[in-house]
Amino acid sequence: MPSASHRPTWDPFRAEAIIADHAQMPGALLPILHALQEEFGHVPEPAVPLLADALNLSRAEVHGVITFYHDFRHDPAGRHVVKLCRAEACQSMKGEHTASHLLRRLGIDWGGTTPDGSVTVEPVYCLGLCATAPAALVDGEPHGRLTPESLAGIVEEARRA
Repeated sequence: MPSASHRPTWDPFRAEAIIADHAQMPGALLPILHALQEEFGHVPEPAVPLLADALNLSRAEVHGVITFYHDFRHDPAGRHVVKLCRAEACQSMKGEHTASHLLRRLGIDWGGTTPDGSVTVEPVYCLGLCATAPAALVDGEPHGRLTPESLAGIVEEARRA
């Protein structure tokens, strides 16, 4: 998978190739959406009509699937993605306080990306790390027993990398 900072920009020919590679699969829509997001870092809006035409779906159906699943992005994510757990175990261990601290520090809201494009913060509703709550994934790496200070340090370290 290309890194977030080295993902290709929108290329309709590449998108058409991705769609063609998966179009004959049963239930092809989700695998195609995942492949497009992996390639471009998000599901570009111009891909929706291409996908609808290839799978004989309406644009509304494709849009509905994209908006239903929280993992699909409409815009590229930052170079680093922080997924903060918002489930009950993490909430009970001051996860909301930890998350609020990070969001204020970065000057963004849930789903937002810092103005410099370095960090996107996304909510998730269980990472399966309940025993180490509050927990997060930072660029796919799990971190637990977070405090506002430890999470800020992890994020700053990722930004410097």
